[in-house]
Amino acid sequence: MASSQDEIAELVAAVRAQVEHQATLGVSGFPREPTLAARAATPAASVEPRAVASDTASLFVPAGAAGACSLDALRDAIGDCQRCKLAPGRTNLVFGVGNPNARLVFVGEGPGRDEDLQGEPFVGRAGQLLTEIITKGMGLRREDVYICNVVKCRPPDNRNPEPDEVEACEPFLGRQLELIGPEVIVALGKFAVQTLLRSKTPITKLRGQWFDYHGIKLMPTFHPAYLLRNPGDKRLVWQDIQQVMQVLGLSLPKR
Repeated sequence: MASSQDEIAELVAAVRAQVEHQATLGVSGFPREPTLAARAATPAASVEPRAVASDTASLFVPAGAAGACSLDALRDAIGDCQRCKLAPGRTNLVFGVGNPNARLVFVGEGPGRDEDLQGEPFVGRAGQLLTEIITKGMGLRREDVYICNVVKCRPPDNRNPEPDEVEACEPFLGRQLELIGPEVIVALGKFAVQTLLRSKTPITKLRGQWFDYHGIKLMPTFHPAYLLRNPGDKRLVWQDIQQVMQVLGLSLPKR
């Protein structure tokens, strides 16, 4: 019995230490249910998700984020964020840009050099390619959609985001998506896909399939930066984008 009580005491101490650590990051509590309400599938869409993302684990809710009723309020809640080790090296926090009521949201990995300098996502070479996909491929304006990243600050030398950095930013991304309430999310690249789907499956096995993210249709595809290095795979991304257009009821733009 004493051994069992010791184990319980150690467990309680570990949980208390974790809660205290999260409090230093500005965490105020834990949600009792998923943060994103389920949305009905678009009636016009005949495509059904062929796979379903695993349930999202309980996310820590940073102070002020859960109660933010608009994207502007959410940005204010983030403030001069110091919640992870990316903060000291950034020039600008890159929150997101576009239509706050967009039917379509693109989620990337994180800001690069150009994005860090301008404070706007996808404005470098990869961003120019994404803009072409949106405007020339889909016949939309960039301001018709919403564009954001998993992490809001540039990792040094454009390295991959690390798990603690993703953990610090993910609740804000979740709240962004909840506030926008899009019909479709296009997850660009490995980190966006694996973060949103809570999956370690390679993107090569996920792209081109429909997944469910809290009632929102999610299409994984390659990141535009990958396409700059592997232009032959643009055809695969175009196949994915055509599926997105079908669900949204969009026609190919006239040439």
